[in-house]
Parts: sequence; C-alpha cells; structure tokens
Amino acid sequence: MPIQPHNVTSMLNRKSGWVWSLLRAAHGPHCFAHSELDPPVGAKDREIRGETILHQAKAKKQNLIELTDWRSDMNFKGLMLAAAAATAATGASAADLPVAPEPVDYVKVCDAYGARFFYIPGTDTCLRVGGRVRAQVNSGNFADRDDANRDGFSAHADDGIDMNAEGYLYLDSRTSTEFGLLRTYTEIEVESDNDVSLGKAFIQWGGVTAGHATSFFDFFTGQVFVGSVGRNWSDATTNLFAYTAAFGNGFSATISLEDGRVRESGDYGGTRYPDLVANLRVDQGWGSAQLSGAVHHVNPADVTAKGDTGWAVGGGVIINLPMLSSASNIAFQAQYADGALSYIGAPNSTADYDATGGTTKTNKGYALSAGIYHEIGNIGLALDGSYADVDVANNGNDVSRWAVDGSVQWEPVSGLQLGVDMGYANTDIDNTTGDLDEWKAGFRMQRTF
Repeated sequence: MPIQPHNVTSMLNRKSGWVWSLLRAAHGPHCFAHSELDPPVGAKDREIRGETILHQAKAKKQNLIELTDWRSDMNFKGLMLAAAAATAATGASAADLPVAPEPVDYVKVCDAYGARFFYIPGTDTCLRVGGRVRAQVNSGNFADRDDANRDGFSAHADDGIDMNAEGYLYLDSRTSTEFGLLRTYTEIEVESDNDVSLGKAFIQWGGVTAGHATSFFDFFTGQVFVGSVGRNWSDATTNLFAYTAAFGNGFSATISLEDGRVRESGDYGGTRYPDLVANLRVDQGWGSAQLSGAVHHVNPADVTAKGDTGWAVGGGVIINLPMLSSASNIAFQAQYADGALSYIGAPNSTADYDATGGTTKTNKGYALSAGIYHEIGNIGLALDGSYADVDVANNGNDVSRWAVDGSVQWEPVSGLQLGVDMGYANTDIDNTTGDLDEWKAGFRMQRTF
C-alpha cells in the first residue's frame, strides 16, 4: 500500500517526538529549548503540555526541597561525625605521640679552682673527685739484736714482713659566695683488713674551718715516699673549729680550738678543755714559714694528783729550690713542749707528766727535724732526719732518739709511682741496758688520680 504524504509527516512527527522525549527524560525537561526541530503541537496539546510541565516543575521543586533538606541533614550529621572523629583522633594522637625529653643538662668544666673540677648539674658548685690506691710491703725490724732483746724481723713471735693495700677517696667541693669561698673536703680511707676510717672531713667558709682536719700547729711532716721508720715531729689529725685571717701577700694568722684527746700521752682522766692552738704563717713564691703555739690541759687519771697546764711552741721553714727542679725543696723545723709531748712527736710513747706520790710534774722535750726532696726527670729522691730528747721529771729515765729515712721513687707515667724506702732509728733510754735499734725497709706501688 503506497504511503501517503500526510502519513509520512505524521510518522516523522511521532518519531521525532519520541526522540525528544527520550532526550528530555535523560537530561531533564529544560535541557533543550524549543526549536524548529520540536514537533508541531496544537492548542490542546500545548495546554496539556503546559499543565504537565507545571506539574513536573512543582514536583522537581518539591524534590529539590526534600533533597536540600536531606543534604542539609546529612551535612549536619556528617559535620558532627567528623568533629567527633577529629576529637577522638586528636586525643589518640596526643596520647600516642612520644613525650618530648627533658633538656639534657650536660656536665660543664669548672676552671675557677684549678684542674679537674666540674659543675654539679643544676648548681653553681664545683666538685673535684679524686682517689689513691696503694699496695705495699714493709719489713719488720731486722737490726742485729742479742737474744734477750730481739724483736721484729728477728723475733720468732713477730711478723717478718707486713703486706697491705689501701684505697682513698677524695671529694673537694667549692662554691663562691658573697662571704667568700665555701669549701668542703672529705677523705675516706679503706685498708685491706676492711678497716674504714675518716681521714679528713671539714668545711671552710669565710675564714672558718670546722671538722676533722690537720692540726694548725703542724707544719713539716716529712718528704719520703714510704716512711719505714717513724720520725719525730707533730703530725696529728683532729676535730677542730678554727678561724684564719688573711692579711694579704701570703701572710695569715689562725686561732683554733682542737680536740685534745689525740694529744694525750700517758694515763689521763676525762678531757676537760680543748687545746688552744694558734699560728702565724706566710706562703710565697720562695716557700713557706710558720710559727705556732698550743696550750694543753693535763688531767691525770690519779684522782689524788692535781691537773696542770701543758704548752708547746714550734717554728719551721720550707724553701723551694727552683735551681734544681720545680718540685725540689728543703725544710727545717724545731719544736718544744712542756706537758704536751705529742706536739714534738715524743719517742717511746713518753707520758706528758709524772704523778708519782700524787704530785703532778710535767715532762719536757724538744725535737729538731729536716728534710730534702729533689727530682731528676721522673725520678724523685727524698731524705728525712729528726732528733728528739725528753727530760722525764721524776724517775730520770730520760729518752733520746734520732732517725733517718730515705726513698727513691719512679713515676713511669703520670699518676703512677713505684718506690723503695729504707730507714734507721736509734732510741736511748737512760738507766736501761742497751739501745733500741731499728732497721726497716719498704716498697710501695701507688696510683693517684
């Protein structure tokens, strides 16, 4: 059947409207504006289409409002969830993050007081830590003696040698204050037989010295490395309270109250008063010198004997010998005591007094001593000598003693010393038979740091 023209046109219009309907359905009713390609519509169609378009517009508007409300609600909920998640993440991150370490306060060198001082962290106090270890062997007395009087190395019941080790710890702290230097010093000694002792422990501040320290009476106490035999001079560490006034140019004066118990020689009752010690001293480039004096209370154990007052004086000088070496020096000293024989290092433990018959009489004595030290490279040579004489008041058993001791020491590396020592002493006691001779020797290895 042949196709009529109006049928073709109608068919095209229907197909064209179908295509446009698909396009509008895919892209929305307003994606394509009306054009000459749109199929022709009549009035009725336009009315229907207008109502349809209006209805679609209202529906789209409603959908848009609902979509907007939904999106707003979702956006609000999303923001709330995001905030909660961020808060949780922030808390977890803060808990999980490593804590920043505290700033490290490194130990700093303190050069205000010489070598090897450092600042105690967090303070303005400088500290120096040192020590010493000794290993040594000493012989007994191997002097020739008759069978009745032999002792030491020759005696069957005595040790021929003595081996021991010692350890020392030194702590020296210093702080600058508006009243002067504040210093503490501690020295602890431990021996191989587990004997622990406090060598020194004192505080110094503004001229005051308080604690356990070397007596301010003492001056020259020897040069040799070991000291195999004892020499006679004052050498005591005691408890004290002292004040030192410095006058400038190396001159000073000290007055000190010292525990007299370490100075008691003989049979004493209770200690009543401290010893009163004073000195005048000078320290300069050429060397040192000192004059000293002491007052000591004598309190016999015999209740029938009255107490008495002992005293002592001393003087000495140490002269540097830079023409020989920077460490070389020579020393001379003289000391006299009446009723206070510890201040001369009295021989044979001679008592300070004699209370025979209930009458207290003090014993008197003096001591002379000298020493020299010389260095040749890393070799040190030392020699000490002393002579002491004591006049015993009642029984006439006066005592005299002389002693000499020498040593050679070698320092192969800094702080390490090895040395040998030998000494001889002779003690004579009036109204007794024979003298007491001493021959002794020793070897020491020592590390100081």
